Amino acid sequence: MSRKSYLFTSESVSEGHPDKVCDQISDAILDAFLANDVKLGIADDSLVNTRLGLETLATTNKIVIAGEGRGQAPFFTKYKGHAVVNREMLTDIARGVIKDIGYNQDGFSFHGADVEVLLHGQSPDIAMGVDAKKKKDGDQEGAGDQGMMFGYACTESEVYEKNSFMPAPIYFAHKILKVLADQRHSGKLADLQPDAKSQVTVQYVDGKPVGCTKVVVSTQHNEQSRNGKKYTPGLVKELISTAVESALPKGWMPKKPSDFLVNPTGNFVVGGPDGDCGLTGRKIIVDTYGGYAPHGGGAFSGKDPTKVDRSAAYAARYLAKNVVAAGLATQCTIQVAYAIGVADPMSLLVNTHGTGKVDEAKLEKVLHELFPLRPTNIRRRLQLNKPIYRRTAAYGHFGRAPERDGGFSWEKTDLAAELKKAF
Repeated sequence: MSRKSYLFTSESVSEGHPDKVCDQISDAILDAFLANDVKLGIADDSLVNTRLGLETLATTNKIVIAGEGRGQAPFFTKYKGHAVVNREMLTDIARGVIKDIGYNQDGFSFHGADVEVLLHGQSPDIAMGVDAKKKKDGDQEGAGDQGMMFGYACTESEVYEKNSFMPAPIYFAHKILKVLADQRHSGKLADLQPDAKSQVTVQYVDGKPVGCTKVVVSTQHNEQSRNGKKYTPGLVKELISTAVESALPKGWMPKKPSDFLVNPTGNFVVGGPDGDCGLTGRKIIVDTYGGYAPHGGGAFSGKDPTKVDRSAAYAARYLAKNVVAAGLATQCTIQVAYAIGVADPMSLLVNTHGTGKVDEAKLEKVLHELFPLRPTNIRRRLQLNKPIYRRTAAYGHFGRAPERDGGFSWEKTDLAAELKKAF
């Protein structure tokens, strides 16, 4: 028997967290490659368009960009038959990301950090399995790797945030940090620095979220306020309380002061990559459902859309969200699995957790017919060849509003009507 009343906790990290700095650099470089493909008119050509598996590491005034890829000039050129990357362009992109985030500190700054680029050409063995063999298999790319991916959606937060279809703990953990970042950038909270983390514990009664029992925020800050007063956790708490409360539904802010913790270590002046080494792909639970739903294990950032770690996770979220938006269930988890170089998925599972109004086996069949989960179809149906990825690299890949230029296309509910009709 499933529990109806319980506590669940999720965390988020800000755009200035060391790992998120790396995610954003990797995705900003991916966006530049994809924008170049669009400019050249080759975005849909699987034989020549971008391939990228890019990792970034950041520490005290040092950034290392490494991985494998394929792209067109000016990013890649040929020398004696080998792909040569334009290190200067990638360095400029990395510095631009750091500047946008707001890092200009002694230990980590957009102008002072040393950038090392170790990106090399894609292995021909991998390319052979992924590129579409047009005559043989109908212009279908093989999956960029093996693995299983999950998508999830639920209705629990809809009463507070329409069309998010997300678990409440992760949704509001993200929102707290986004509000703080917006106010930092605007100058309203100018004494904050970019690095921050949040943690939200939500109380569930009869299976529905009703409020927060605990909220934790750790945020980097200047050593002194503008009037010369040394910051303490109490002063930082006073500084951010209104912003944090504004991010939560009315009445959700914990009533006891001891249930709202700010900078529990006592001081947070040294932060970002100067305080802790960052690496692409280390915040996969923050990126998805905050631990409320399964994750297959693969990271997203720095990977082009032939990499099913990313594109199939987006597709699974798209299908799960449309199932719930169609009223066929109030919870839906979808798992899909692939083998490297093979277009068709190895398996598809739909689980509505006892909330479904239709047969799950039939739902699997209908979803496969309406949206074949082959990498090429996913890439084209969700328009994933566009430069839309840097914006995903902080504050979650899911629960965001679809954007006019194709960003967060997997958050659309345009399949719901067809699903209703099918049943």
